[in-house]
Amino acid sequence: MPTATEAAITIPSMTAMGMPTCAARRREWPRAVLLAALLLAGPAAFAAGAAPADKPLPAAPLTADAQRIARAAVAARDNAGAAFAVVDKKAASVFVFDAQGKLLGASPVLLGLARGDDSVPGIGERPMAEVRPEERTTPAGRFASEPGRNTLGEDIVWVDYGAAVSMHRVRTTNKADRRLERLASRTIADNRISYGCINVPAAFYDAHVKPALGQRRGVVYVLPESSPVERHFEFLNPARNARVRSGAPSAL
Repeated sequence: MPTATEAAITIPSMTAMGMPTCAARRREWPRAVLLAALLLAGPAAFAAGAAPADKPLPAAPLTADAQRIARAAVAARDNAGAAFAVVDKKAASVFVFDAQGKLLGASPVLLGLARGDDSVPGIGERPMAEVRPEERTTPAGRFASEPGRNTLGEDIVWVDYGAAVSMHRVRTTNKADRRLERLASRTIADNRISYGCINVPAAFYDAHVKPALGQRRGVVYVLPESSPVERHFEFLNPARNARVRSGAPSAL
């Protein structure tokens, strides 16, 4: 039976070949030529089963794994009174919550091309040309997020600064990537394309990510896809949860 706190959860990347991707740390992407309002527009022809990209994408259904992490994080006060997001890599979705655990919005996302839950050591400092396809992972774990900007002033949310992983609006400079179509597709297999960063629809970023995480520090929980979830989130340990409830909240 969920606790009173759990019940509060409401269910209602550097440029390579002209392609903006996740960059080496401190050397971020060039700004997309198109205005943010046009980022949801795309080619007239879409992959089979895809929805038109010039319309808002349907909200992603809250997954059981994401709901479990959200409830446990709030119950253990692991989010330290801050808004947070849960990224479910298996479902290629992100869920944004307020500090009390109320679900604010959900959306499909694009993730790292390679599957895996760890970043290659030092990858954030390496030239893009040296990052091999099998190294383009979105790391799993608990990350203290903070607002940031690239060199041209575009706002982003840093997830893992050391590994140069951020959450940002999807970019469409390289049409061959078909990123908008990938987001709109009903499948999740084609959502693996980035160098590790978490790409979200521009409208969703502006409506939910920016207000919750783009103006103050927060937390981003990225669920693993190839390792036990307990390895990445200490607050799932009941003994630790009891200690936290009787002491100070976890720091961001």
